[in-house]
Amino acid sequence: MAHRSYTILGTGALGGYYGARLQQAGHTVRFLLRGDYEHVRAHGLRIASMHGDFELPEVEAFGDPADLPPSDVAVVALKTTQSEALADMLPAAIKPGGAVLVLQNGLCPERHVAGLVGAERVVGGLCFLCSNRVGPGHFRQVRFDHIRVGEYASPGMTERIAEIAADFCGASVQTEPVEDLALARWQKLVWNVPYNGLSAVLGVDTERLMAHTDTAALVETLMREVAAAARACGGHTIDSPFIEKMLSNTAKMGPYRPSMQVDRQMGRAMEVEAIHGDPVRAAIAAGCGVPVMQAVYRQLRFLEDQRVAAKGTG
Repeated sequence: MAHRSYTILGTGALGGYYGARLQQAGHTVRFLLRGDYEHVRAHGLRIASMHGDFELPEVEAFGDPADLPPSDVAVVALKTTQSEALADMLPAAIKPGGAVLVLQNGLCPERHVAGLVGAERVVGGLCFLCSNRVGPGHFRQVRFDHIRVGEYASPGMTERIAEIAADFCGASVQTEPVEDLALARWQKLVWNVPYNGLSAVLGVDTERLMAHTDTAALVETLMREVAAAARACGGHTIDSPFIEKMLSNTAKMGPYRPSMQVDRQMGRAMEVEAIHGDPVRAAIAAGCGVPVMQAVYRQLRFLEDQRVAAKGTG
Protein backbone atom coordinates (compact mmCIF):
# COMPACT_ATOMS: atom_id res chain seq x y z
CA MET A 1 0.00 0.00 0.00
CA ALA A 2 2.04 2.94 -1.30
CA HIS A 3 -0.33 5.54 0.10
CA ARG A 4 -2.04 4.50 3.31
CA SER A 5 -4.95 6.64 4.46
CA TYR A 6 -4.78 8.29 7.88
CA THR A 7 -7.34 9.72 10.28
CA ILE A 8 -6.10 12.34 12.76
CA LEU A 9 -8.03 12.17 16.02
CA GLY A 10 -7.23 15.49 17.64
CA THR A 11 -6.17 18.20 15.19
CA GLY A 12 -4.13 20.32 17.56
CA ALA A 13 -0.52 21.45 17.49
CA LEU A 14 0.68 17.85 17.14
CA GLY A 15 -2.03 16.20 15.05
CA GLY A 16 -2.48 19.22 12.80
CA TYR A 17 1.21 19.40 11.99
CA TYR A 18 1.80 15.69 11.37
CA GLY A 19 -1.47 15.25 9.46
CA ALA A 20 -0.67 18.20 7.22
CA ARG A 21 2.76 16.75 6.47
CA LEU A 22 1.19 13.41 5.49
CA GLN A 23 -1.35 15.07 3.18
CA GLN A 24 1.36 17.22 1.61
CA ALA A 25 3.21 13.97 0.82
CA GLY A 26 0.20 12.57 -1.03
CA HIS A 27 -1.63 10.51 1.59
CA THR A 28 -5.37 10.67 2.11
CA VAL A 29 -5.81 12.30 5.51
CA ARG A 30 -9.03 12.91 7.45
CA PHE A 31 -8.97 15.43 10.28
CA LEU A 32 -11.36 15.25 13.24
CA LEU A 33 -11.73 18.69 14.83
CA ARG A 34 -13.73 20.46 17.48
CA GLY A 35 -13.50 24.24 17.80
CA ASP A 36 -11.74 24.84 14.47
CA TYR A 37 -14.01 22.63 12.37
CA GLU A 38 -15.92 25.32 10.46
CA HIS A 39 -12.79 27.37 9.79
CA VAL A 40 -10.71 24.41 8.60
CA ARG A 41 -13.50 23.08 6.42
CA ALA A 42 -13.70 26.47 4.70
CA HIS A 43 -10.04 27.51 4.64
CA GLY A 44 -7.90 24.40 5.18
CA LEU A 45 -4.68 24.32 7.21
CA ARG A 46 -1.65 26.60 7.40
CA ILE A 47 1.73 25.36 8.62
CA ALA A 48 4.67 27.54 9.59
CA SER A 49 7.78 25.40 9.96
CA MET A 50 11.53 25.57 10.27
CA HIS A 51 11.51 23.32 7.16
CA GLY A 52 9.42 25.77 5.13
CA ASP A 53 5.88 27.14 5.34
CA PHE A 54 2.97 25.67 3.36
CA GLU A 55 -0.80 25.72 3.09
CA LEU A 56 -3.42 23.07 2.37
CA PRO A 57 -6.45 25.01 1.09
CA GLU A 58 -8.61 21.88 1.01
CA VAL A 59 -8.65 19.14 3.64
CA GLU A 60 -11.10 16.43 4.65
CA ALA A 61 -12.41 17.97 7.88
CA PHE A 62 -14.97 16.29 10.14
CA GLY A 63 -16.71 17.58 13.23
CA ASP A 64 -18.51 14.35 14.18
CA PRO A 65 -16.66 11.01 14.55
CA ALA A 66 -19.75 9.20 13.25
CA ASP A 67 -19.16 10.83 9.85
CA LEU A 68 -15.57 9.59 9.48
CA PRO A 69 -14.79 7.19 6.63
CA PRO A 70 -12.52 4.38 7.89
CA SER A 71 -8.78 4.74 7.27
CA ASP A 72 -5.84 2.37 7.27
CA VAL A 73 -4.29 4.11 10.31
CA ALA A 74 -6.02 6.13 13.02
CA VAL A 75 -3.64 8.53 14.74
CA VAL A 76 -4.50 9.32 18.35
CA ALA A 77 -3.23 12.88 18.82
CA LEU A 78 -5.48 13.80 21.74
CA LYS A 79 -3.97 14.53 25.12
CA THR A 80 -4.39 11.73 27.65
CA THR A 81 -6.81 13.95 29.58
CA GLN A 82 -9.21 13.51 26.63
CA SER A 83 -8.77 9.76 26.11
CA GLU A 84 -12.27 8.90 27.28
CA ALA A 85 -13.57 10.38 24.01
CA LEU A 86 -11.79 7.64 22.03
CA ALA A 87 -14.56 5.12 22.69
CA ASP A 88 -16.80 7.16 20.36
CA MET A 89 -14.07 7.97 17.83
CA LEU A 90 -12.16 4.77 17.12
CA PRO A 91 -14.90 2.39 15.88
CA ALA A 92 -15.53 4.58 12.82
CA ALA A 93 -11.96 5.66 12.24
CA ILE A 94 -10.19 2.44 11.19
CA LYS A 95 -10.72 -0.20 8.53
CA PRO A 96 -10.86 -3.89 9.42
CA GLY A 97 -7.27 -4.92 9.96
CA GLY A 98 -6.20 -1.29 10.32
CA ALA A 99 -3.88 0.05 13.00
CA VAL A 100 -4.07 2.70 15.68
CA LEU A 101 -0.98 4.85 16.18
CA VAL A 102 -1.00 6.31 19.70
CA LEU A 103 0.93 9.59 19.79
CA GLN A 104 0.36 10.38 23.46
CA ASN A 105 2.51 11.08 26.50
CA GLY A 106 2.98 8.86 29.49
CA LEU A 107 4.15 5.46 30.61
CA CYS A 108 1.62 3.34 28.72
CA PRO A 109 -1.15 5.28 26.98
CA GLU A 110 -1.56 2.34 24.59
CA ARG A 111 -3.27 0.30 27.31
CA HIS A 112 -6.51 2.29 27.08
CA VAL A 113 -6.61 2.05 23.28
CA ALA A 114 -5.87 -1.68 23.40
CA GLY A 115 -8.96 -2.12 25.56
CA LEU A 116 -11.05 -0.54 22.80
CA VAL A 117 -9.65 -2.13 19.62
CA GLY A 118 -7.44 -5.05 20.75
CA ALA A 119 -3.74 -4.94 21.61
CA GLU A 120 -2.67 -6.48 18.31
CA ARG A 121 -3.89 -3.40 16.41
CA VAL A 122 -1.97 -0.87 18.50
CA VAL A 123 1.28 0.89 17.64
CA GLY A 124 2.87 3.35 20.04
CA GLY A 125 4.57 6.55 18.99
CA LEU A 126 6.74 9.00 20.89
CA CYS A 127 6.84 12.53 19.49
CA PHE A 128 9.70 14.96 19.92
CA LEU A 129 8.01 18.06 18.58
CA CYS A 130 7.93 21.74 19.49
CA SER A 131 4.75 23.01 17.84
CA ASN A 132 2.05 25.49 18.80
CA ARG A 133 -1.42 26.45 17.61
CA VAL A 134 -1.25 30.13 16.66
CA GLY A 135 -4.78 30.49 15.28
CA PRO A 136 -7.69 28.49 13.81
CA GLY A 137 -6.17 25.82 11.57
CA HIS A 138 -2.76 27.53 11.87
CA PHE A 139 0.19 25.73 13.49
CA ARG A 140 3.83 26.71 13.96
CA GLN A 141 6.58 24.10 14.32
CA VAL A 142 9.63 25.79 15.85
CA ARG A 143 12.06 22.93 16.47
CA PHE A 144 12.22 19.14 16.38
CA ASP A 145 9.54 17.00 14.75
CA HIS A 146 10.76 13.41 14.89
CA ILE A 147 8.89 10.32 16.06
CA ARG A 148 9.82 6.87 17.37
CA VAL A 149 7.31 4.07 16.71
CA GLY A 150 7.07 0.57 18.16
CA GLU A 151 4.70 -2.36 18.49
CA TYR A 152 2.66 -2.49 21.68
CA ALA A 153 1.61 -6.15 21.94
CA SER A 154 4.78 -7.87 20.72
CA PRO A 155 8.13 -6.03 20.96
CA GLY A 156 10.37 -6.24 17.93
CA MET A 157 10.65 -4.90 14.41
CA THR A 158 7.67 -5.55 12.14
CA GLU A 159 6.74 -4.69 8.58
CA ARG A 160 3.86 -2.58 9.91
CA ILE A 161 5.98 -0.16 11.93
CA ALA A 162 8.55 0.00 9.13
CA GLU A 163 5.81 1.02 6.67
CA ILE A 164 4.32 3.64 9.00
CA ALA A 165 7.79 5.03 9.68
CA ALA A 166 8.44 5.17 5.93
CA ASP A 167 5.21 7.13 5.40
CA PHE A 168 6.24 9.76 7.94
CA CYS A 169 9.80 9.90 6.63
CA GLY A 170 8.38 10.45 3.16
CA ALA A 171 6.42 13.35 4.64
CA SER A 172 9.64 15.01 5.86
CA VAL A 173 9.20 13.79 9.45
CA GLN A 174 12.23 11.88 10.74
CA THR A 175 10.73 8.65 12.10
CA GLU A 176 12.51 5.67 13.63
CA PRO A 177 11.08 2.19 14.32
CA VAL A 178 12.15 0.84 17.74
CA GLU A 179 12.23 -2.72 19.03
CA ASP A 180 11.34 -1.92 22.65
CA LEU A 181 8.44 0.52 23.02
CA ALA A 182 8.46 0.28 26.83
CA LEU A 183 12.11 1.38 27.00
CA ALA A 184 11.39 4.23 24.59
CA ARG A 185 8.51 5.37 26.82
CA TRP A 186 10.80 5.49 29.88
CA GLN A 187 13.44 7.35 27.86
CA LYS A 188 10.94 10.05 26.96
CA LEU A 189 9.83 10.29 30.59
CA VAL A 190 13.45 11.17 31.43
CA TRP A 191 12.69 14.50 29.73
CA ASN A 192 8.97 14.84 30.41
CA VAL A 193 8.99 14.24 34.16
CA PRO A 194 11.41 17.05 35.10
CA TYR A 195 10.67 19.64 32.43
CA ASN A 196 6.90 19.30 32.24
CA GLY A 197 6.51 18.94 35.98
CA LEU A 198 8.83 21.72 37.13
CA SER A 199 7.74 24.16 34.42
CA ALA A 200 4.12 23.75 35.54
CA VAL A 201 4.89 23.99 39.27
CA LEU A 202 7.34 26.90 39.02
CA GLY A 203 5.83 28.70 36.05
CA VAL A 204 9.09 29.01 34.10
CA ASP A 205 10.35 27.76 30.74
CA THR A 206 13.13 25.24 30.10
CA GLU A 207 15.78 27.92 29.60
CA ARG A 208 15.18 29.40 33.04
CA LEU A 209 15.14 25.95 34.63
CA MET A 210 18.56 25.19 33.16
CA ALA A 211 20.01 28.64 33.91
CA HIS A 212 19.62 28.33 37.68
CA THR A 213 22.02 26.05 39.56
CA ASP A 214 19.45 24.62 41.95
CA THR A 215 16.68 23.93 39.44
CA ALA A 216 19.19 22.45 36.98
CA ALA A 217 20.35 20.11 39.76
CA LEU A 218 16.71 19.25 40.50
CA VAL A 219 16.14 18.41 36.83
CA GLU A 220 19.08 16.00 36.88
CA THR A 221 17.91 14.38 40.11
CA LEU A 222 14.50 13.73 38.59
CA MET A 223 16.08 12.27 35.45
CA ARG A 224 18.12 9.85 37.51
CA GLU A 225 15.08 8.79 39.50
CA VAL A 226 13.22 8.05 36.25
CA ALA A 227 16.19 5.95 35.12
CA ALA A 228 16.15 4.04 38.41
CA ALA A 229 12.41 3.44 38.06
CA ALA A 230 12.89 2.15 34.50
CA ARG A 231 15.48 -0.33 35.73
CA ALA A 232 13.29 -1.49 38.63
CA CYS A 233 10.11 -1.81 36.57
CA GLY A 234 11.39 -3.69 33.54
CA GLY A 235 15.15 -3.99 33.62
CA HIS A 236 15.44 -1.08 31.20
CA THR A 237 18.87 0.55 31.14
CA ILE A 238 19.08 4.32 30.77
CA ASP A 239 22.73 5.25 31.24
CA SER A 240 24.43 8.47 32.33
CA PRO A 241 25.47 9.51 28.79
CA PHE A 242 21.79 9.48 27.77
CA ILE A 243 20.88 11.74 30.70
CA GLU A 244 23.82 14.05 30.05
CA LYS A 245 22.78 14.37 26.41
CA MET A 246 19.22 15.28 27.45
CA LEU A 247 20.55 17.97 29.79
CA SER A 248 22.95 19.36 27.22
CA ASN A 249 20.45 19.42 24.36
CA THR A 250 17.80 21.16 26.47
CA ALA A 251 20.25 23.76 27.74
CA LYS A 252 21.07 24.65 24.12
CA MET A 253 17.57 24.79 22.67
CA GLY A 254 16.52 28.14 24.10
CA PRO A 255 13.29 29.06 25.89
CA TYR A 256 10.50 26.54 25.51
CA ARG A 257 7.24 26.16 27.42
CA PRO A 258 6.40 22.46 27.86
CA SER A 259 2.79 21.43 27.36
CA MET A 260 1.93 21.15 31.05
CA GLN A 261 3.08 24.72 31.71
CA VAL A 262 0.96 25.94 28.79
CA ASP A 263 -2.04 23.93 30.00
CA ARG A 264 -1.75 25.37 33.52
CA GLN A 265 -1.49 28.92 32.19
CA MET A 266 -4.53 28.36 29.96
CA GLY A 267 -6.57 26.82 32.77
CA ARG A 268 -6.74 23.45 31.02
CA ALA A 269 -6.38 19.97 32.49
CA MET A 270 -2.74 18.89 32.83
CA GLU A 271 -1.51 15.38 32.03
CA VAL A 272 -0.57 14.81 35.66
CA GLU A 273 -1.47 11.13 35.89
CA ALA A 274 -0.03 10.03 32.53
CA ILE A 275 3.32 11.79 32.90
CA HIS A 276 3.80 11.69 36.68
CA GLY A 277 1.25 9.57 38.52
CA ASP A 278 1.64 6.37 36.51
CA PRO A 279 5.48 6.22 36.65
CA VAL A 280 5.48 7.08 40.37
CA ARG A 281 3.01 4.30 41.12
CA ALA A 282 4.91 1.83 38.93
CA ALA A 283 8.19 2.66 40.68
CA ILE A 284 6.72 2.27 44.16
CA ALA A 285 5.06 -1.04 43.20
CA ALA A 286 8.48 -2.27 42.01
CA GLY A 287 10.07 -1.31 45.33
CA CYS A 288 11.94 1.68 43.92
CA GLY A 289 11.97 4.84 45.99
CA VAL A 290 11.43 8.01 43.95
CA PRO A 291 11.00 10.72 46.59
CA VAL A 292 11.61 13.73 44.35
CA MET A 293 9.31 12.43 41.61
CA GLN A 294 6.68 11.80 44.26
CA ALA A 295 7.08 15.32 45.68
CA VAL A 296 6.62 16.92 42.24
CA TYR A 297 3.63 14.67 41.56
CA ARG A 298 1.95 15.73 44.81
CA GLN A 299 2.45 19.41 43.97
CA LEU A 300 0.97 18.88 40.51
CA ARG A 301 -1.93 16.96 42.01
CA PHE A 302 -2.61 19.94 44.31
CA LEU A 303 -2.55 22.38 41.39
CA GLU A 304 -4.84 20.21 39.29
CA ASP A 305 -7.31 19.69 42.15
CA GLN A 306 -7.35 23.45 42.76
CA ARG A 307 -8.12 24.03 39.06
CA VAL A 308 -11.02 21.57 39.17
CA ALA A 309 -12.39 23.10 42.39
CA ALA A 310 -12.21 26.61 40.96
CA LYS A 311 -13.96 25.50 37.80
CA GLY A 312 -16.66 23.78 39.83
CA THR A 313 -17.41 26.94 41.79
CA GLY A 314 -17.67 29.02 38.64
